[in-house]
Parts: sequence; structure tokens; C-alpha cells
Amino acid sequence: MRAIASLLLASALLTAADGIVIDKAQSPPAWALLERELLRANSAACDRFAKKYLDSRGYLLHTPRWGTLDGPDDAIETFYNWTLLYALGADEKVLRHYKNALEGHLQQYKEMRTTKTKLAENGAYYKEFITQSDWFHTGEGIRAFMFLGLADPNDPKLIRRMTSFAGLYMNEDPEAQNYDPVKKVIKSIWTGSKGPMLHKATTYDWVGDDVPGSFHLLHGKRGTKELVNLAKVYDKMLAHCAEYLDSVGDHPLNLGTTGLALNAYALTGDKKYRDWIADYVGAWRERTRSTGGNIPSNVGLDGKPGGEYGGRWYKGTYGWNFTIYDGEIDQVASRNTVMAGSWPGFANAYLATGDAGFIDLLRKQMDNIFAQKKTVNGQVQVPQMFGDPRGYKETGREEWYNWSPNLHTDRLTEIWLWSGDPRDLERVPATGWIGYLEGKEPNYPETALRRDLKFVADNVRDMDADNTTPDTRLADYLMGFNPAAVHALSNLTMGAYFTGNVWSMHARVRYFDPARQRPGLPEDVGALVEKMSADAVTVSLVNVNQAQSRTVVLQSGAYAEHTIESVSVGGKTIPVNGPVFTVKLGAGSGDRLELKLRRYVNPPTLALPWQRAWRVQ
Repeated sequence: MRAIASLLLASALLTAADGIVIDKAQSPPAWALLERELLRANSAACDRFAKKYLDSRGYLLHTPRWGTLDGPDDAIETFYNWTLLYALGADEKVLRHYKNALEGHLQQYKEMRTTKTKLAENGAYYKEFITQSDWFHTGEGIRAFMFLGLADPNDPKLIRRMTSFAGLYMNEDPEAQNYDPVKKVIKSIWTGSKGPMLHKATTYDWVGDDVPGSFHLLHGKRGTKELVNLAKVYDKMLAHCAEYLDSVGDHPLNLGTTGLALNAYALTGDKKYRDWIADYVGAWRERTRSTGGNIPSNVGLDGKPGGEYGGRWYKGTYGWNFTIYDGEIDQVASRNTVMAGSWPGFANAYLATGDAGFIDLLRKQMDNIFAQKKTVNGQVQVPQMFGDPRGYKETGREEWYNWSPNLHTDRLTEIWLWSGDPRDLERVPATGWIGYLEGKEPNYPETALRRDLKFVADNVRDMDADNTTPDTRLADYLMGFNPAAVHALSNLTMGAYFTGNVWSMHARVRYFDPARQRPGLPEDVGALVEKMSADAVTVSLVNVNQAQSRTVVLQSGAYAEHTIESVSVGGKTIPVNGPVFTVKLGAGSGDRLELKLRRYVNPPTLALPWQRAWRVQ
């Protein structure tokens, strides 16, 4: 395990106290002005959204219903990026609205009832956590909560809930024995506060009850403009999930649970969370090695890949061979979610332990897929599935299939960001943000920020024009109106990148406002990550205020997991030897800073820099 001497923190805090002073006057660059405007516009738009679509209790104004198509996960997913937005520097109202929405959501869906499935017969939540669901959908609903520690790590409700929720997968709750510590498996794709589902699911478990009324439905071939009577399409909704019923055994989606343990570790410093992550994900690593580097999509209760399918590691709901007949859309569909949980899960293990072998495994999985690549009509394609190509009508064949031009660019980008290895970058197209970092698209920051500003403006206009009523909206309807835009700000200010529906935070740098004692860029400050490598990052800091100075605390890593060896600025190199330092920006000033790093060497912490007691581990 990693170790860091406490004297290193003392050095870092001394640097933070003294501060690096930048008083180099410059005209505010366009990207800095755009960042400040995007934070302002985001904050105002979220405030308008909350005032229109939340009542005073925090209840979302819609018709609650159980199910994975338009159920509780979708309702709270509406606010999926609001905690991150606040942590980037948005107005405090954004965080207050999210907390109000979370409390209202838990109560609103606790009051909901079902008659056709026992999963929610007494409400969707028990002990404030979903009763039972799969981590594709649990992950969607919990994204904002996973980043609440970045926004307010001192919130006692957060600490209580995060440790309790992590404990659901560490057998700390006698009513929820989701985990087998001997075989090191989470026992089902369906888990939660009422434990694992150890039998086949029903279509009602997936879809829930039909409810009276007509709604703007979003799933399948149903349109969004017309009001559709739910009873008329309910059978089709059930048909959508007819082949989703196999439930027993572990699934790579369950690796998303490591986000709970990682947050609990970063909030409390208790090593039991790190050890559980290392044990659980370590078991997945060994199983993946045993299948030739392919992450199995089912692990039996015996702890073996394919244990519920006679050794066929690629079988299972949402697995490599999940080619089904979808009765809702009347056609065959292939739905493989293996990467959705495994990528953040293995990366969380890397963050918690510093063991780069967890990332090596993801690279090997990509190697296996790209070894099958072929060119079709001049276009490179790779397979998306493995197993029997007929899936739902088995023929006994085992092969790669379903070739597509989807080259998994997002996942390849993440591997490079985590490893910093130039060889990983070779498989990532040098376009967009990556093109900018490689010096090939110098206008990208302005382009991306303007695009996100347009997104905010478009959603505000749509929100203003929306004349639907709560009795015609289901849980997923308002997701499309969420005006928060965080991707450009995350890329450009932190060197962070997010994909999928189970989020994991990895960033080169992060910022804090010592004047307001909060996370995020201080008022008037803009930041731009210009270059990144395995051991360095270049950041420009600017104070756009021409009359007042500003102070910013810069931290390497979202959880202070990286050590800054030194900072070079203005022709001078200043030793830091810790995760944070302070920069004092004179009025209208800015400069470029080059940070020399050692990455993933510190135990992660969510403590604010000025409250931090460094842990020797």
C-alpha cells in the first residue's frame, strides 16, 4: 500500500499559507470570460428549473411510478450533474436545490406503492436506499449523490448515508446480505436495502404497475408529443423486459458499488472500505484473467465465471451475449452493459489502492476487442458482442459478433487519462478535447464553452415553452429539460472526463475558494488545463476582475490522490511536495503554471484543504 510522510503535508500547507503570487496583468482571454458566464448561466437556469418543477417539499412535479423504464432512478437522475456543477463553482442555490430534491425524492418514492411487484409494495426506498434494482439503473439514480462529497463533505446526512449504503455491500446490515465475503461475489444483479434477489425476476419487477392516465412517454417507439394512455402500451412495456429475468450471480454492473465504498473511504479515512474494494475488485481481476482478459458478464454463486450458465462466462442479463427479442419494438436487440460498471469499478480500485494493474486489465479487454477489428466499406469496425450470435435462439456457437463503427472511444480515452501512457493515446482520435490537448484544435475551449452555453439557453427556452402538467409526466420526462451543462467545464478546468451512467471522478486538478470556504473556482477566476501527461499538467489561471485580487487553492486530483512535486511559473520553480498550494491572483492578472506530479500516490480524501489532517497509510 501507499505511504506518505506527514512532513509532506506540512510542506504543502506552508506553500498554501504563503501562496504563489501572480500579478501579471493581461486582457481577460475569451475562454475565461466564457467559463464565468457558463457558471452564471448554469446557476440561473437550475434555479428556474427548480422553481418550476419542484414543490416546497422537494417533490418532483410528476406522476411517480415504479420501474426501470420511468421509475425512481429517472426522477432523481433529473439532477444528475447538479452536485458536480456546484463543485465546479456554481452558485450555492444549485446545491440547496439538489439537497431539497433529494430529500423530497426519498419521501415521494417512499410513499409510492405497487401491487404487481413486491419490490415496492411498501415504497421504492427502504432505509433511504432502493429496495432492489440493477446497478445500471441504481447507478443512474445515484450519480449526483456520488459527487455530493465533492460539494459538501461535511454534510452529516451524506456521511451517514454513504457509510450506510456502502455497508449494504459489506454485509454490515443483517437485512441486506448482498455480498459473499468467501466467494467475493455480490449475489445478484438485483440488490439493495432488502438484499439480493436469488430467483428469477418478473417483468413486473422491471416495469412496475400500470397507472391510470395518459402521459408523454419516452421509451420505445412511443412519441413524446402525443399523450398516450399507459394502459394501451403497458403490455408492450412488459414485452420489453421479457428476457431480462435471469438474476442470480454477480455481474460487472455491480462493480459500480465500489463508488459507495470509495466515497465512504474518502469521507472517513476508514481503511476497511479500501480493503473491501481491493478484495472485491481483485476477485474480478483474477476471474477476468481466467477468461483470457475478457470481463465475464456472469459470475456464479460459486465464485466462478459463468457459474450460473455452465461455465459460459459471456451469458447473463445485460451480458456479452444478451441478444434478445424486444417485444416492445418488435425486433432483435443486443444490449451489452459490461463496460458500464467495470470501467468505473476498476478505476475506483486504482484510485483507492494505487495499483495500476487494475487499469492494465481494462487495456487488455480493449486489446481483445480490437484484435477482431475489420474494415467494412472503408470503415473500421469492432465487435460489440460475444457468444451465440442468435442469442435468444441459441445455436451453440461462440464467437465475436455485431460489428459496429463504435470503437469505444470514450473508454479508450478514460484508459489513457488514468494511465497517462502515450501508447494508450494512440487508439484515441485526436479530435475535440483530446485534439486540443494534443495541440491540434486550439479553438476547442471557446467552441466547447459556447456549445454548452447554447445547451443551457435551449433548455431554458424549452422549459419556458413546456405546458405539460404533473399528471401527464412520468419520471423520465423532465430529464430532457435539465439545463445544467458540466462537460466542457470538467474537461477544461479539471482535466476530467465523464461517460456512461455510473460516474467515477478522476481529475488532474481541482479548485477551492478559501474566501468563501467552499469548493469550486472562486468568483472571477477562470482555469484552463492545456496539457496533460503521466507526470505533469499545465494550467492557466486568470482573474478576470480588473479591480480586485482573488485567491484560489489548487489541488491535484479530485480526492488529493496526486502529489505535486513542484510548480513552475514566471521562470521560477517552487517545491510543493504535497497535494495543494495557494495562488494569489492580482487584479486582472493571470499566468501559466506547470505542475510536476506523482499520480495516485495518496489515500483519497474529500476533506476540504483547510480542514485536512493528513492520513499516514
